[in-house]
Amino acid sequence: MSLGQDPLDELRIPDGTTVEEHDLVTDGDVIVGGQGTVEFGVRGRNVIAGERVQFGGGIEAEGDCRLDVWCSVDGNVLVGEDAYLGERVSIDGRLMVSGDLDIGDDVDIDEGFEANGWIVIRNPVPTLVFYFIVLSQLLRIGEEDAADELATALSDDEDDDVSPLVIPRGASVSDDAWRVSTPATIGDGCRLHGNIRASEITVGEDNNIFGSLRARGDITVGSGTRVHGDVTTRSGSVTVEEGARVLGDVSCGDLRLYDGGTVDGTVRASGDMKLVRKKSAQDAERET
Repeated sequence: MSLGQDPLDELRIPDGTTVEEHDLVTDGDVIVGGQGTVEFGVRGRNVIAGERVQFGGGIEAEGDCRLDVWCSVDGNVLVGEDAYLGERVSIDGRLMVSGDLDIGDDVDIDEGFEANGWIVIRNPVPTLVFYFIVLSQLLRIGEEDAADELATALSDDEDDDVSPLVIPRGASVSDDAWRVSTPATIGDGCRLHGNIRASEITVGEDNNIFGSLRARGDITVGSGTRVHGDVTTRSGSVTVEEGARVLGDVSCGDLRLYDGGTVDGTVRASGDMKLVRKKSAQDAERET
């Protein structure tokens, strides 16, 4: 977690994330900011959602599932450990919890629920959501030392090798489009469906994106990545790295195209266009 910014102020898609039969699948945690819409089902380690998040499919969490007030799930919720549901959560399916269930008032579960541990009826605040709220406030008022201590305490309980999938507040995610007003960072080896819309976009290596990329700022397409659509930025630059391929058009200010990168469609650049040759071993030796 990088300090100095709101931890939910970026769309972050970790390495290996895929969309499989309308489910968003990742090895790590899934964290969704408040008032977001995720039209997929979700499968991950821990699934954490802020207030009024709508899920268009079921949820499968290997660990905990924590849903804040007024969340809705269009499907079953299967939880490997504990579940925390705020008041007025609705589930259009069955809730199955292997551990304890902490549940608020007026929760609607269409097909009933089963929990193997303790069942407590109250209005819980999802613990990890609370931590992120506190962390955001600390950063906002400039208390970075205190925020650093809290972030360290959080990371001690998590698998440091697996980054979380973070969907920022107010985002809309579907097969058609991933729409956020924040930057977007996509890791390596992902397979995603939908057009990506963000303030700026950084795509890692060896991804398959079945859609277009559109941003107000800069866009980077990493080595070996295929974009099955257009790449468009209103005022920023586009970088297409070695071995990357854009199957549609590119429209940008400046274009930086590395040797081995290809654009199948039309290129429109209002500024500079640079073709960057890959350095040979001899070139590297001369520089040293």
